[in-house]
Amino acid sequence: MAQSVLVTGATGFIAKHIVLKLLDRGHTVVASARSKRREGELRAALGPNLTDQNALERLHVVALDLDKDEGWDAAMQDVDVLIHTASPFPMAQPEEESLVVRPAVDGTLRALGAAHRAGVKRTILTSSSVAVMNTSLSDGRTAYDETDWSDTDDPRATPYVKSKTLAERAAWDFVETEAAEMQLTTINPALVVGAPLDGNFGTSVQLIQRILNHQDPIQPPLGFPCVDVRDVAEMHVRAMERAETAGRRYIAAAEFLWLREMAEQLKATFPDRKIATREAPSWLVRILARVDRTIAAVAPNLDRRDEVSNARARDEMGMTFADPRESVVACARFLIENGLVK
Repeated sequence: MAQSVLVTGATGFIAKHIVLKLLDRGHTVVASARSKRREGELRAALGPNLTDQNALERLHVVALDLDKDEGWDAAMQDVDVLIHTASPFPMAQPEEESLVVRPAVDGTLRALGAAHRAGVKRTILTSSSVAVMNTSLSDGRTAYDETDWSDTDDPRATPYVKSKTLAERAAWDFVETEAAEMQLTTINPALVVGAPLDGNFGTSVQLIQRILNHQDPIQPPLGFPCVDVRDVAEMHVRAMERAETAGRRYIAAAEFLWLREMAEQLKATFPDRKIATREAPSWLVRILARVDRTIAAVAPNLDRRDEVSNARARDEMGMTFADPRESVVACARFLIENGLVK
């Protein structure tokens, strides 16, 4: 059944793919951005990728700000489902963690509060695997799953980890204490790779861009569970369409990859490009982290191979996941073909 869906942060990397899938499946989308001036960008990104160009008639763009109350109640009128993706994702450590944490938490509560006042009973929240992984596994366990929650007091907890964990916690607490009738599902993606729909993208794509631009002569000993952006978008839509996913968290992840492995795959695919494939010693990276906030943001996770389980997504949503190596290549090919790298 076609529904009206409000997607916040609709100009984001993941959100654009979500909007694309929603429109292709016949839903009406109210897409929020910080400014109406970005409507043209969104339509230009979606148009060439839609199976039916007339689907853009079901797209309506509104201006909403995570930090301001204006417009939220009006935007929620006649909406059936809220998909809240908007959240800050910094490439470098901010000087004040509140600059990341406060907008994430307050913005989530602002969106859920408006949905509750409008009688919207279904909400899908984009969280992150970092809200799961920043804690210790008990003896005998080898992978994190949806029962795990990150410890925001842990010294390894970066402002981004805190922002995603506290925002998701706030959402679950809001539903439990103030909106018991609201059906909430959270999607917790790992590092999201794959081809963007246009040249306006976020931090995860910038990581591939950094490798292609040879910004680092050697790769840090750093890796992440990875997932294709199209699979993340599909999980949001399946969660919305399947009532049985309400009240559940779902990790979106395919496979763990070291940055060195990404670089090696890119070098094999694009042999004419200068791509660093050697791995740096962790002690050197930690020294560099003292003067580079971008490096400092990832320094706590050097040499760590943290695995996450996608069993719940496979078993309950019927998900199959793309090979993240192919997704890394697809991302790189888009950047190269569109002149977005040197």
